[in-house]
Amino acid sequence: MNFRHFLFFLFLFVVCTLIAADNKPIDIGTRLEPLVDDYLIDSMQNLELMLHHPERRQVVFAADAAWEDSVAAFIRVLEDSGVVRLYYRAGMTGEGENRKPIMAMATSSDGGYSFQRPILNLTEFEGSSENNILAIGGAPTIPPPFIDSHPECPPDQRYKGLSASWQKIYAMCSADGLRWRLMHSDSLAMDGTFDTINTAFWDEKIGKYHCFTRYMENLTEESDEEDVLGAHPTVVRAIQSSTSNDFINWSPVVHHTYVDGEDEWQLYTNATLPCPGAEHIYLSFPNRYVQHRVVDPGRKYPGVNDALFMTSRDGVHWHRFLQAWVRPGPDPYNWTDRNNYVTWGLIQSPDEWSMYISEHYRREGVPPRLRRLAIRPHGFVSLHADWENGKATTLPLRFSGNRLRINFSTSAAGWIKVAILDGSGSAIPGYGVDDMTPIFGDELERTVTWDRGYDLTPLVGQTLRLQFILKDADLYAIQFSL
Repeated sequence: MNFRHFLFFLFLFVVCTLIAADNKPIDIGTRLEPLVDDYLIDSMQNLELMLHHPERRQVVFAADAAWEDSVAAFIRVLEDSGVVRLYYRAGMTGEGENRKPIMAMATSSDGGYSFQRPILNLTEFEGSSENNILAIGGAPTIPPPFIDSHPECPPDQRYKGLSASWQKIYAMCSADGLRWRLMHSDSLAMDGTFDTINTAFWDEKIGKYHCFTRYMENLTEESDEEDVLGAHPTVVRAIQSSTSNDFINWSPVVHHTYVDGEDEWQLYTNATLPCPGAEHIYLSFPNRYVQHRVVDPGRKYPGVNDALFMTSRDGVHWHRFLQAWVRPGPDPYNWTDRNNYVTWGLIQSPDEWSMYISEHYRREGVPPRLRRLAIRPHGFVSLHADWENGKATTLPLRFSGNRLRINFSTSAAGWIKVAILDGSGSAIPGYGVDDMTPIFGDELERTVTWDRGYDLTPLVGQTLRLQFILKDADLYAIQFSL
């Protein structure tokens, strides 16, 4: 074989390898797949990925205690042993450089439908410790916490979090989530501008700690207050991430990218978490700060805010919906700067999930408050069809369950049909759209049944495709289960 023949066969080998890699089926096993992106989709006709908006429900907490003020900010909700905790900045005390945050905690025993102030007797305020204050003081202070699920986490570090100031960030831990200590004698070696709610958690997907923090594009030593806080800033607030094995030593930060190409949006927070029940997908709820818009010219700071929704499979590259997930709404007090922040955390119940959003920030004589948002489980995004029939076909898949369950909703006249195709897209006898009664209704877990039944055991391990035909319907999630 001469050298030219060798190069030709090498070329063929590379091409065949690439083709085989492209055709490699996605093995979803029995995992739940919320349809929040087009990762599984090969083609769609007359369908769209539709963002669904949560329902604003009741006000669950108002910052109207003596130690709370107009800059109260709600940073974290999490459930521990049946009690939902709300960590928040109750207010600020002192003047100028002596100005310090008052960090506090409220609790809920009804699943997050209302919050009360427990008497903690931890910190004195105006001569009394009969309050819910955790600490008063500058950085490092009480962080946005998470409960560490690392299998080797020491009991006295069960709670962890990242506490931050302008360009310094600290690792902190606690046995009970009330009394906190530094894990390292100094700030962490991490680049960023951290004066926001920086999130972190033990990420089962990658077997490491994962944090999502703030940095500022275009920030230089010459940047002044107008560049950051003015109506037309040159500095852009953005999100980055890093990983760690020990919560102390972190990998170099990676700046996030977005398929929509909007690089100038001000993202004030991130509220990032693994999707419950589908932890291979990250969900994020950043606050979008539209800094040049002014509703009330008498206020010191410009801008209005709303909440966004975005999702990622690797934590770096994000699919971000451009329309707001939560708008400010008709309340005029929500149309000023730094309102409508989604509080980090999601509380689950079987039929409804709860998240929370801030209102009435920095209004004289009006206490800031927290409102509950009601969400359909895994109902953030759907494959949506209007009255005209829509069709979607997946990429080649493999699964290991013996039945297909769907989370869906239709109108009274709408329906969903499901076909199972072979890897090349040809119908498999007995599993076509004409081999089933159309599905209609509104359920979180409906087993798809064909005329021959629901059992898919003969198809387990094969390379297949799914085809969905929808009419006036939404398909939120799919799962092959046992």
